[in-house]
Amino acid sequence: MTDFLTRRRIGAASLGLALALPALRRPLAAETVLRLSTNLPPSHPLNQRLMEAATAIGQRSDGKLELRLFPANQLGADTDVLSQLRSGAVQMMTLSGLILSTLVPVASLNGVGFAFPDYPTVWRAMDGALGAFLRGEIAKAGLTPMTRIWDNGFRQITSAAKPVEKPEDLANFKIRVPVSPLWTSLFRAFGAAPASINFAETYSALQTRLVDGQENPLPVIETARLYEVQKFCAMTNHMWDGFWLLANRRAFAGLTTGQQEMVQQELDAAALREREDLATLSTALETTLSARGLRFNTPDPAPFRQKLQQAGFYEQWKTRYGAEAWGQLEAAVGKLG
Repeated sequence: MTDFLTRRRIGAASLGLALALPALRRPLAAETVLRLSTNLPPSHPLNQRLMEAATAIGQRSDGKLELRLFPANQLGADTDVLSQLRSGAVQMMTLSGLILSTLVPVASLNGVGFAFPDYPTVWRAMDGALGAFLRGEIAKAGLTPMTRIWDNGFRQITSAAKPVEKPEDLANFKIRVPVSPLWTSLFRAFGAAPASINFAETYSALQTRLVDGQENPLPVIETARLYEVQKFCAMTNHMWDGFWLLANRRAFAGLTTGQQEMVQQELDAAALREREDLATLSTALETTLSARGLRFNTPDPAPFRQKLQQAGFYEQWKTRYGAEAWGQLEAAVGKLG
């Protein structure tokens, strides 16, 4: 873990230097430049692995093809960059399926509450038939997704007053959620009071007790220092999310067949390495956050799933996604409702 964190620090410094002094990173003008936007900080494993892939792509193309990385929303917020991607102003981006669902409704299918019990199930599904189905739907919107989805982690619930151990603990619980019907619907099914708040305002909302808690993967809880304003963390794994690496169809089709295959190979290999990185990081973060005072518990997911069934959550979303999409999900994870 120490070596990995060291690579992250070195990589972050290198990325910052490359962005500040582009001439040092690009001594020769490439024939084709692919601008790639992400919403994560340079130190995140996703950006570190993308930088490695960018280096490999430059070397394998003899400098003719350049993957130019723009982390931390440098080119705009996700929805803005998605518009740029569709127009061709940006050639590639990483995007959560939950946000992509504004364009491709079924793209949020992987975020259905308590659908995935563990990572082996996630990767069998997303690298298998479910992932292929979702990529097909994304392609219909004029975008070209890479084969491997990148990990953004399982989401956990933090709270200030008491731990969340069973569904009843969420009754009347004021929880910050992203602006998304899926999140709002999920927590309303538990009798909670979800509040859609931009992430930039989450810390202050927790600090002032505008809300009692929030939900995010552990790396986000750590980097945003949410442990300073929360006491408990329930490892609910209530939702899994990943990042699709998307390309503008015209830009990707403009590459030679050999370049397309090479870019796909390097980016997919980098995605697999990022998955390993995030698994290692999440395990270490539980220890780190415990040392900072966050108290962890691991609730039984069965009562939560049963509550969602009783509340009609699964039937509601089966109707919204459609029988074909829902059938793909249940084929991967089992009967939901």
